[in-house]
Amino acid sequence: MSNVFATIKHEFMEMLPPTIFFLVALHIVAVIRALMVRSSGIEVETSASILLAALILGKAVLIANMMPFINRFPDKPLIWNVGWKTLIYTLVALLVHYLERLYEFWKEAPSFAAANHTLFTEISWPRFWAIQILLLTLIFSYCVIAEIVRAIGRDRFKRMFLGPLPERSTVLH
Repeated sequence: MSNVFATIKHEFMEMLPPTIFFLVALHIVAVIRALMVRSSGIEVETSASILLAALILGKAVLIANMMPFINRFPDKPLIWNVGWKTLIYTLVALLVHYLERLYEFWKEAPSFAAANHTLFTEISWPRFWAIQILLLTLIFSYCVIAEIVRAIGRDRFKRMFLGPLPERSTVLH
């Protein structure tokens, strides 16, 4: 049973950085979207739905990082893996973003095909692509940071970014 808890803790700790990153990033996107549609009366996502999306993206990154094809260029300069992962994560974000919009139309439409048609005719494509560009930029930033951490190690990155950390106490209570 101890191995199960150790595995859960390990996966949680692996999922935490991308989840926190995407929680902040998605809140930025939500604020920008709210500013873009302020006068149109469109409802903005709540923090709870953003948290759920960040948890899903964090888990998706964790699962994607387990796939053998995700670290396709381990012996090349970091930009190769950064570009590759940015492409993969951006395609996933594009799909999720599209499905999110499709779901909004599907609630009102009689069928999936009708919802898709309505989406294509009524969506504000400039706003959709503006958000995709913002997501691409944020995903690229995440991939750069993640690849640097992978290359130099978490402890060294923490020391470089936060300064010397206090040593862990081994005193038992």
